[in-house]
Amino acid sequence: MRPRRATRQIKVGNDRTGTVFIGGGLPDDAGNGTTPAPVSVQTMTAGYTHDVDAAVAEINRLHKAGADIVRVAVPERKDTEALKEILNQTRVPIVADVHFHFQRALEAVEAGVHKIRLNPGNIQDRDQVNAVIDACKARRIPIRVGVNEGSIIERRDKQKRMKELGAVFSEGGHKNAHLLAIMIAKLEEYLDIFDARGFHDIAISAKSMDAAVVVDAYTEIAARFPYPLHLGVTHAGPRETGCIRSVVALGSLLTQGIGQTLRISYASDHIHEVEDGLELLYTLGLRTRAGAELIACPTCGRIQVDLFTLVQDVRKALAQKITVPMKVAVMGCVVNGPGEAEGADVAVFAGDRRGIIYVQGERVANVTESEVLPRLLAECEAFQSRVLRGEARLGEKKVEIIPPDPIGPLGSGWSKFPLTVGKT
Repeated sequence: MRPRRATRQIKVGNDRTGTVFIGGGLPDDAGNGTTPAPVSVQTMTAGYTHDVDAAVAEINRLHKAGADIVRVAVPERKDTEALKEILNQTRVPIVADVHFHFQRALEAVEAGVHKIRLNPGNIQDRDQVNAVIDACKARRIPIRVGVNEGSIIERRDKQKRMKELGAVFSEGGHKNAHLLAIMIAKLEEYLDIFDARGFHDIAISAKSMDAAVVVDAYTEIAARFPYPLHLGVTHAGPRETGCIRSVVALGSLLTQGIGQTLRISYASDHIHEVEDGLELLYTLGLRTRAGAELIACPTCGRIQVDLFTLVQDVRKALAQKITVPMKVAVMGCVVNGPGEAEGADVAVFAGDRRGIIYVQGERVANVTESEVLPRLLAECEAFQSRVLRGEARLGEKKVEIIPPDPIGPLGSGWSKFPLTVGKT
């Protein structure tokens, strides 16, 4: 993991919603230093913003799942008219997604929205873009400038610049040199507009459906502009395939210190965008985990319990009852089980229709298969209580685990072995 790239810092939200800082490390306009903020997770509502009750319910559900920021679409006036009531009923920073109609941005600002997502290329009148910038500047509302692959349009007066950039990127071995050139040129064009108005509360995005393009684009942008970057793969598809496409691109960038906020986009329930975005950051150590970390073996021919069902039941129960970031291991046999049990705060590994449960390496129970789930959860809750009272610390190990005999009472048993294996 490389250190987080230093950027300017923006803040989204207020005292009522809580303030989410994005980026940091570079001085602000007053010359004061800023501390890099944790990478934040964003998502977007899927319903109509003008349906206030449904929008509020969806926003609150996404926020409860862990979303730091939620974006809503405001394509029509009835959507911005609903914003004020939505803002009154939610406690998470809200971003208004604006395309084509600058008036929607002004209305969103007037309603008290916390951030604007804007593509200046979709608003042809520069005076209209300036009006949005000035309104946001007056209220200290940041703007995300997006140059997604699907929305950038070439301009004739930029052809020379794009050709020059294209040549540079081609020499660097980029197979998408022309597309990168367009993105960089568009960003230069857009940022010139903001700079002329003295506006620097900006985040940048440059999404594509191609994971390789995303990695290349953000890498080049990070080297050229001092603003925080909003990472994402657009049109990623359903969760089953979109998770791979997104994690490959975003994980690669995050390990290089690039990216200050992100959205994983799925053509499915957006709650999964939040869950997977957080899990990505937890896995990379970029956020402190909330709740238990569950690990489990993939199963094989050694398994002697219904591990698939057990793992799902454990996962659901932990999500409801455990809030401290303890590590819980559910293993299916005595081969890898002891090692995982020793490294986890609470663990179970299975034997012949039974399970041995450990707490920080100390054996606490040997139960039948039907008793594994309730006993494991009871031990997790008891351990959580001790942690909260200061009587135990996460990640400690009390004893060394001595694995049971793999052909003993908890193993396969002599009857399962070939006759060529003699008894001694």
